[in-house]
Amino acid sequence: MNVASLSSPRADSKYEIAHLKLVPKRHVGRMVTAAVVLVLLATLVRAFSVGQIEWSYVRDFLFAPAILDGLVNTLLMTVAAMGLGIVLGVLIAIMRISGNPVLSSIAIAYVWIFRGAPALLQLMLWFNLALIFPTMGIPGLFEVRTVDVMTPFVAAVLGLGISQGAYTSEVVRSGLLSVDSGQYEAARTIGMTQMMMLRRIVLPQAMRVMVPPVGNEVIGMVKLTSLASVIQYSEILHNAQIIYFANTRVLELLLVASFWYLAVVSVLSIGQHYIERYFGRGSKSIRSSM
Repeated sequence: MNVASLSSPRADSKYEIAHLKLVPKRHVGRMVTAAVVLVLLATLVRAFSVGQIEWSYVRDFLFAPAILDGLVNTLLMTVAAMGLGIVLGVLIAIMRISGNPVLSSIAIAYVWIFRGAPALLQLMLWFNLALIFPTMGIPGLFEVRTVDVMTPFVAAVLGLGISQGAYTSEVVRSGLLSVDSGQYEAARTIGMTQMMMLRRIVLPQAMRVMVPPVGNEVIGMVKLTSLASVIQYSEILHNAQIIYFANTRVLELLLVASFWYLAVVSVLSIGQHYIERYFGRGSKSIRSSM
């Protein structure tokens, strides 16, 4: 083969790609999916706009005093029940991994019982506790009627908080077990007590694992408080039901309640994002240095 022919422009022309046009890949499936979603969304908007919903009622009751009172009670119940659940969850998780067979057995039984029973059932059991224990206290010293103590708020906090503690304990336990055993050994060698080791060494590292699921549980608790309407606790859904029982505008009041649930969940989701970013700073710096 002649070397000159290989170096000639005519021989090199078959390898030239400058004349080719770059054609983007057509994602037909994506376009079809987007079209279907838009059609469904347009159908949904039309159904709500031309249906029998009186949007003036939604506007009028969106900031009604009864609805805002229900919103405050929902937030209060979320904080109280979730606070109790986190305290119990941390305590039960520590008992579970303590190595003490008695404490570990109690923790396992707690998780088994309260994670197995539905939250609504637990609410109703606490609210009707007076049927089993008519009075509470120490006989001969002081006694009170259980029906006076077990108000809808107390019953809801106990029912939701104790039930939540069973789930949170598993999250905390997984976070504690995610810390390398060498961290525990190093803390013991410098003379740290068990509580000091948990507070200063273990928990700060475990928070990266625990924050996302606990944040999801807080958001779930906001919606779970709607179960308390069954025992007459005045949260958003309960107050909305009282209003639509009077004016028969069921969908309008349910939309009002949905708006406030969505608003609260959106704010909490933003807060969860920043908390996760705060506790994930160490892991990000490690990944960036690798």
